[in-house]
Amino acid sequence: MMRIITGRARGVRLETLAGENTRPTSERAKEAIFSMLQFELQDKEVLDLFAGSGQMGLEALSRGARHACLCDTSRDAVKVIRANTLKTKLAPMCEVVSADWTEALRAFRRKYRFDLVFLDPPYALGVIPSVLERLCKDGLLASDAIVVCEAGSADAVFDGNEDLMKKFEILKQTRYGVAFVTLLRVKNQEEVSS
Repeated sequence: MMRIITGRARGVRLETLAGENTRPTSERAKEAIFSMLQFELQDKEVLDLFAGSGQMGLEALSRGARHACLCDTSRDAVKVIRANTLKTKLAPMCEVVSADWTEALRAFRRKYRFDLVFLDPPYALGVIPSVLERLCKDGLLASDAIVVCEAGSADAVFDGNEDLMKKFEILKQTRYGVAFVTLLRVKNQEEVSS
């Protein structure tokens, strides 16, 4: 059972998608991620790009983030996300988008600069490097933005792309079961925009 761990929506149980199509972040991994982010959340603009149930973005809002964009390509997932925004009473702070990641980022390009981004795509897609490239290229990351990547292997974040590696500092990389969680920080805005 997934729930909001702490903050204004603490203890609220979240709806989840039935079946094998989504793989929610484990409670243990989520607690570890948010203990690392505890001083990085206040008044932040958040993007949860492969949101599933929306639990990561909603947890960030519960802990003090200002606004979150919660996106998923699955219509069923979007229904669950909308239900969870209402259940947690965080709906006024959310923009819920039903689109694939390329469409979503295109739509956000002139609207947002994100301070915190959660990337947890299906591992088999192997899209994290492409998403990071697009976030940088389109100026969607605030200076000092943090990106939390969840992948099936440690190498999946950059997939050997050295130019991309130079744009980020790896703050932490830890394995939780089958998931490798990597926290990245943008090095500097000039480099990111180039």
